[in-house]
Parts: sequence; structure tokens; C-alpha cells
Amino acid sequence: MKNQMRYVMQFVALLFAILLLPFGVSAKSLIPMGHSIGVELQLQNVYLTNDVLLKNGTWLKAGDTIQAINSQQINTLEEVKSLFVSSSGKLMDVKLKRQQKTQHIKIMKEELEPMLSFFRDQTDGIGTLTFIDPDTKEYGALGHQIIDSVVSAPPKFSSGSIFYASIEQIKKSVPGEPGYKISSIEHNAGQLGSIAENNVYGIFGKWSNTLEQGLPKPMEIMQPSEIKVGKAQLLTTIEGKKVEAFDVKITKVDDKTLQFEVTDAQLKQKTGGILQGMSGSPIIQNGRFVGAVTHMYIESPEKGAAIPLTEMLKKQPS
Repeated sequence: MKNQMRYVMQFVALLFAILLLPFGVSAKSLIPMGHSIGVELQLQNVYLTNDVLLKNGTWLKAGDTIQAINSQQINTLEEVKSLFVSSSGKLMDVKLKRQQKTQHIKIMKEELEPMLSFFRDQTDGIGTLTFIDPDTKEYGALGHQIIDSVVSAPPKFSSGSIFYASIEQIKKSVPGEPGYKISSIEHNAGQLGSIAENNVYGIFGKWSNTLEQGLPKPMEIMQPSEIKVGKAQLLTTIEGKKVEAFDVKITKVDDKTLQFEVTDAQLKQKTGGILQGMSGSPIIQNGRFVGAVTHMYIESPEKGAAIPLTEMLKKQPS
């Protein structure tokens, strides 16, 4: 998510990098998108984002979840703040969970106060919307799983939302250093959809916004056996909310992945190639929907990897 990366061999996931997709998407034709989106997850627990050394020599560790304070169960950051204000005692009993073990820590109230900025119950980031099913109004985005950098695992969440995001600035990718999009999430425009699943194929949910007349027409899904090495287009947003098509060359194809290289001079000049936040950008070939961008090569940011749309639409067994 923001400024978060997940390395896989020489690849780096393009987003602030939870299984099962119960509804599935079975449409033969889907609407290719390419819009930048803000992704927000409401976590099931409150946890620490930093290591903290208490005055008594006890270490609290990043990833510790707060189970209760003064015997009152904690689920949200607002509950932590409320208990802090209402507590009259100087010593607070904090029940926390680290990995699979729970423990009670006594913390002075004045020592707990500056720690509140290290507590978190939400996670957010920027990615790219891949498709909308015009019949079921289900959407898919990112093309890979969100991994929380603090706990190094898919975050357990109670709810989630996606919003349009506007790109304000680009930090270019250079060999060895992936670039990223600097953007603002447009909460005032309203929620676009809910997040039902965060799995190895991306995030999925129900599109709650209206299907605007200006959206692209649905495109037929291309089977991996039909994808050819050669010219294709990548749909993504690098300025404001405008979705643009950029030239790429598909260089390798198999059933579960494909590789490509950015050939568009404008995109290379503006971004250096692939950026964090481009995860989910649709790839189109010969007027048909091929797949979605998922990764980039760190040392060669003009080169990337993608997931075929047929693979992205698969359901994980329970």
C-alpha cells in the first residue's frame, strides 16, 4: 500500500502489496477500466505499527494486536481513544496478542498517550481498477493480493471500500528503484464499491456506483492460447483521472502469466515504465481483453508481468 512493497524473486508488486471468491465472474465480455482507485480496508483489530520500548524495559512489537484495555474488549481505534479519555486511573492494563500468544502489560496512562499515533485499525493504498461485469456489477482490481507490510500477511478486515483517485504527481521509476503515483482519494465523490475478497488474484466486490455512459464498451475475454507475442495496449491513469492507452509489447505467454515491455515513448518519458499503483491496469490486444498488470522488474522498470484475465477470474478452493 502507500510506500509498501512485496518482493517476489526479482519482481516487486505494484501496490501496498485473503482467499475465496464466492461469487465469481462468468461473463464472456467485461468492461476494461484502468482508473486509479483508492483502496481502504477496515481491519478487524487494532495493532501497533512500530516497536515501542516502555519505561519498565518491556518491548511492544510492531504487529502486536490490542485485545482489551482495562478488561474492555477493543476492536477499533476510536474505542482505544475513548477508553483513554474515560479512564480515571493512572495505570492501564493492556491485553495484547503477539503471534498466537496473549499477555497483559501494565502501562502508565501518560506513557500510553504518545503511543496512540502508532495504533492502527485501517489500511489503505492506491491501485488500478481492472474490470466491471456489466451484467452482475461485480468488479475486479489489482491482479494480486494486498499484503500488509507491518504483519507481512494479508490483513484480516471487516469491511472495505474503493474510491476514485486523482493522480497529482508521478515519481518516475529508475533501475533499482520503483516509482509511484502521488494521488488523492476522492471520498467526496462517494464509494465506488465494496470489497468482498482480497485473494491471490486481486480484490473483488460489488460495484455500487452507477455504470456511467462514458465507460468503455465491454470487451470479449481473450483465452491464454490466443494471446500472441507482439503489440498490445495498456490502459492506465498517469494524470488526474484520465485513462489513456499506451503501447506495450507482449514478449512471453503461458497459461498463468505473461510478460511485456513498455514501448510507448510518452509513458517511458513520464513514468520510466511501470509504477507502483499500476497493478490491475488492463492489457488489450486486437480489441480483446487480455489481462491485468501485476509486477515489474526492479532493474528494468520498462518490463513487467501480468496475469491473464482467465486466471484472474478463477476461484480458489476452500
